[in-house]
Amino acid sequence: MKEPQRAQYGGGIIVNSEFEHNIEGWTVFGNGKIEEHISNDGNRFIVVRNRTQTLDSFSQNVQLKKGLIYMFSAWFQLNEGSDMVSVVFKTNGSELIHGGHVIAKHGCWSLLKGGIVANFSTPAEILFESNNPSVEIWADSVSLQPFTKEEWRSHQDNNIERVRKSKVRFHVTHVNETALEGATIIIKQTKSDFPFGCGMNHYILTNNDYQKWFVSRFKYTTFTNEMKWYSTEKIQGQENYTISDGMLLFTKQNGISVRGHNIFWDDTKYQPEWVKSLSPDELREAAEKRIKSVVTRYKGDLIAWDVMNENLHFHFYEDKLGKNASESYYLKSHELDPKSTKFMNEYNTIEYSGDKDASPANYYKKISEILQSGEATEMPFAIGLQGHFASGQPNLAYMRSGLDFLGDIGFPIWLTETSVDPQPEQAKYFEEILREGYSHRAVEGIIMFAGPAQAGFNSTLLADANFQTTSTGQVVDNLIYEWGTGPKTILADSRGIVDISLHHGDYDVTVTHPLTQYSKKLNISVRKGFSQENIHVKMHA
Repeated sequence: MKEPQRAQYGGGIIVNSEFEHNIEGWTVFGNGKIEEHISNDGNRFIVVRNRTQTLDSFSQNVQLKKGLIYMFSAWFQLNEGSDMVSVVFKTNGSELIHGGHVIAKHGCWSLLKGGIVANFSTPAEILFESNNPSVEIWADSVSLQPFTKEEWRSHQDNNIERVRKSKVRFHVTHVNETALEGATIIIKQTKSDFPFGCGMNHYILTNNDYQKWFVSRFKYTTFTNEMKWYSTEKIQGQENYTISDGMLLFTKQNGISVRGHNIFWDDTKYQPEWVKSLSPDELREAAEKRIKSVVTRYKGDLIAWDVMNENLHFHFYEDKLGKNASESYYLKSHELDPKSTKFMNEYNTIEYSGDKDASPANYYKKISEILQSGEATEMPFAIGLQGHFASGQPNLAYMRSGLDFLGDIGFPIWLTETSVDPQPEQAKYFEEILREGYSHRAVEGIIMFAGPAQAGFNSTLLADANFQTTSTGQVVDNLIYEWGTGPKTILADSRGIVDISLHHGDYDVTVTHPLTQYSKKLNISVRKGFSQENIHVKMHA
């Protein structure tokens, strides 16, 4: 932008957030000199120049309070070129915690959004970092706004009401259209519009309890390993799709939609052993055979493909075949199967603010590289965020800011492999993460990489060795019920009216006369976009 927008939340707890009082409240950190500049349009902003180290910047001290979630935002520009700028929170005198990143440029202002969760009350110094210490960092409209957990949850609930639900009014009358007070309305969702699913592995073919457990809960899945190249061609030239074919047959028989995972994986470690030693020409030939084989085999059976897995962190194919390797395989997969959505799929983009490689800014940069060709304009594309959260309180501020940034690009977002490492508060943290994803306007699906012990899951365990629901599994079951599948029973008021807000999806509705027990059955679809659906039900005596 030519000029930065005003500071969010009026700057929150930041002093002199828009530099209307020169540089009051701000000090220099490290080397360099800080000063106020004024643009030709009269906008005031802070500048640090004469830097020699990456962390040389302007800074401000704040007090963080335990349990609060802090949303950070600021606008940045450089005096020349472009570089990644990060916000850093310095706590305990020496600990540096990254809170967010943006690729800042000369000539325009870029918005950095991020944040931090305070695990304990502590003074903190807010710093800024750029990889290139020779550039000047310019900043304006700096904001740090604290939220309680209750305020955060309220915001999630309000978003869910706005994004995932619509209001429906049932008006129950006699045939002569007089109100029928006390009529019973039972509403049961038969199909959700929001894909909420779970990873599946080969145990589904042999374990009846696992089958029953899965089918009773989920209509979307990703095979955790069974479609990967190292599973389907362990020995060069000997393809074996027996297991993935069997799993796909099971999903078809049970009405379960499948995401393909994955065509290629950019990590050297996860290539078939025989692939690792191939020459570039041999790899190009083998990869061409692989993509044709797996994509054409499952064309029409999958809703999506993770085409090049984790190509922000790794670059096996780029190193061997050139910098446009990812782009070429996205285009090829689209040519072979134009209807399935093609995903990037990456970890740490929303989970861990310390990983610059996978930051939302770098994710967007990679999307631009993949889609730079005119041939890519017709390709259905989506953003896959794995969501593997480590132990400790999840940084929901960083997660939300990442979803905001990537959501503004305009592609659908899925959380593709959501999990939380084992810890005493695992169930609580898992619920917070799932609610954050479900409540965000840009998220269009969630797949968990979690499951029962009998299927070999041991990180995010949803059922124990006896298929008893774990505390984390209970969170999932509760959300499945809350997000629409649980039956709801309501009585019509004196006007014969029932007003209800329903999650988007298809429903079976049974309306019963309070005296004669005469019943009428309806099928309704509640979709995003209509303000309020009015359904008139006339009941015979």
